[in-house]
Amino acid sequence: MINKVILVGRLGKDPEVRSTPSGQTVTEFSLATDEKYTDKSGNKVEKTEWHNIQAWGRLGEICGQYLRKGKLVYIEGRIQTDSWDDKETGQKRYKTRINANEMKMLGGRSDGESGGYENSAGSSSYRKSASEPARVADGGDDDDVPF
Repeated sequence: MINKVILVGRLGKDPEVRSTPSGQTVTEFSLATDEKYTDKSGNKVEKTEWHNIQAWGRLGEICGQYLRKGKLVYIEGRIQTDSWDDKETGQKRYKTRINANEMKMLGGRSDGESGGYENSAGSSSYRKSASEPARVADGGDDDDVPF
């Protein structure tokens, strides 16, 4: 079975970084993706979908340190839905998020005011792997990024 998600979008707000009681870093942020199409009546429609992203460990630290509202990023991960009982109403509540395992910062240093997708020549990436130490690939010239 496969549970894999790939998104390219912009952060809706600065990431929120926190630590678990065991000291592991977890960073959360929202990511907006846009869909543009023409409806049956010929009207142009733009729909924005918001995705909740969660990054753990070193990936979470990097996201918290370098990502900011409006930054264009590539996220790869898996869908995860958590459920709980609302203490006030007793109703079952759900939250679906993307548990990130790879992040690429796209665009230039100022995150190029263009809305286009730039591939690895203008990006830095980080991938987490359960079976090997964290590795970082730098495809751009971001000298101020330590990876």
